[in-house]
Amino acid sequence: MYRNSAHERDPHPDSPHESSPHLDSPHESIPYRNRAHEGNPYRNNPPGRGQHPNTPHGSTPRASGRPQRNPYRRLFTIPGTRAFTLGNLIARLPMGMFSVSAVIMIAGARGSYALAGAVTATGLAATAVVAPWTARLVDRHGQARIAVPATALAALGSLALVLCVRYGAPDWTLFAAYAATATTPNTGGMSRARWAHLLKGDPVRLHTANSFEQAADELCFMLGPVLAAFLCGALFPEAGTLVGVVLLLTGVLTFAAQRSTEPPARGRTATATRSPVRAPGMPPLLVGFLATGAVFGSMEVVTIAFADAQGHRAAAGMVLGLQAAGSCVAGLLYGALKPAGPAERRHPWSLAAMALLMWLPLLAASLTGSLVVLAGALLVAGMATAPAMVTGMTLVQHRTPEGRLNEGMTLAVTGLLGGIACGAAAGGWAVEHVSATAGYGVPAAAAAAALLISATATVGRTTPASAPTQAPDQAPDPDQARH
Repeated sequence: MYRNSAHERDPHPDSPHESSPHLDSPHESIPYRNRAHEGNPYRNNPPGRGQHPNTPHGSTPRASGRPQRNPYRRLFTIPGTRAFTLGNLIARLPMGMFSVSAVIMIAGARGSYALAGAVTATGLAATAVVAPWTARLVDRHGQARIAVPATALAALGSLALVLCVRYGAPDWTLFAAYAATATTPNTGGMSRARWAHLLKGDPVRLHTANSFEQAADELCFMLGPVLAAFLCGALFPEAGTLVGVVLLLTGVLTFAAQRSTEPPARGRTATATRSPVRAPGMPPLLVGFLATGAVFGSMEVVTIAFADAQGHRAAAGMVLGLQAAGSCVAGLLYGALKPAGPAERRHPWSLAAMALLMWLPLLAASLTGSLVVLAGALLVAGMATAPAMVTGMTLVQHRTPEGRLNEGMTLAVTGLLGGIACGAAAGGWAVEHVSATAGYGVPAAAAAAALLISATATVGRTTPASAPTQAPDQAPDPDQARH
């Protein structure tokens, strides 16, 4: 999602406790990627007794609980991070464009929203099947080697869809063409994998990185559909898809070109470990992502129906954008704070906050019936989703077997996508058979289910103070999005 800089130092050289051992060691001439493979930088020169492992020898650790003045600026002093972040952001933006563009393009040409919805649903189902396999190949052979051809194949599928719609091809060709876009790599997952590789042994900055990634997801979720609708309406129906293809190819090529920050390929032997689905603690976590996705999917459908019932259907996108904006801001603020305790302990609390705040839209709709009040309620409720997603993705990173991190995070995204589909169906049923106001009970119930799943899985589970994430010398701690 991300400008390249040479070996920059910490912008605060007078604050030794904020220095990174990778950047401020006597061996700065060694490239950052190669130093990342050296393991513990203190293996041959251990810190003194009582010294924090992430501070230079002789310094004292930062006062506990006090947040850094600008942790995001410090995050991007690592060489290469700005470049891969820029590329990944460009590649991630079209993820919020393609489905909206396809619906507008197909419905306009064939006069059927049912056909357009069925085509996009087929693409979603195909992605749920293909994405984990693509991620496994990324872990095994490397990001650049797999992401570029997979993106090229997905781009061809999008172009084929445009041609089939443009020239009146049979309906079945639309399903086949859109299903081919399922090879699109999980760009958000690959970016998170790079952060996990670069920030081994630094759980605080990894927490900040994951929070940034979640905020980026929300930003793309807000801007993508708006940009797609504008292009299709202002230019021609195929413009949204074509611009999305250009952005996707440009972003992935830029991202893949940043080889210095790419995690090493694990090869067939390393990825022959057990599937992330069977890793301890992963099954309930993935089911929790399914419930969380149902929150997102039902909220979208119910809000559109509620706005339509109020005679302001065109305002539904803006109202939903406020929910994403709340999540984006909350994600950035959450990343600026030092995590309080391990992710295993924070996750149920973040889900409890989400379950509580998801009652606000139901109360606003039932008590006032005002779209303006509902928009404010969604803004506040959205602030609870980012911390829940950040801690959830952190646990995925902790529990995924070594060498299969991309696959583990893609499985989490697949769970989200499945939940979005189920939530949309449940929300639509509630709106049609009860009322649009009552439909807001669906996301509230889904959030409560996610909390129950997490609480049940946490009971009796021992939370170690320090556990490896992807390497024996790595301390614990971190985030796709829903489209």
